[in-house]
Amino acid sequence: MNKIITLGLSCLFASTLAVAAPVDCEAQAVSKDGKPLAGAAKTASIKKCERENKGAACEARAIDKNGKPLAGAAKAAFIKKCEAGN
Repeated sequence: MNKIITLGLSCLFASTLAVAAPVDCEAQAVSKDGKPLAGAAKTASIKKCERENKGAACEARAIDKNGKPLAGAAKAAFIKKCEAGN
């Protein structure tokens, strides 16, 4: 019975991650005064945004087989592997 409940919660958690609205990094590429960035500044801003969001997505998926969040070296290893694969 516990396995069924755990599987159901895992599926619910995975579907929640899939439905989460993606961050539009291009729309966030604006200067301090609200004007859109252009050229190299825009490219750098978009790359930084995507890099930060990839780490957040991997961190959200860092859970063990029992559904508990990973910690310490296990979490660091999972995030490193996840970021390399994405």
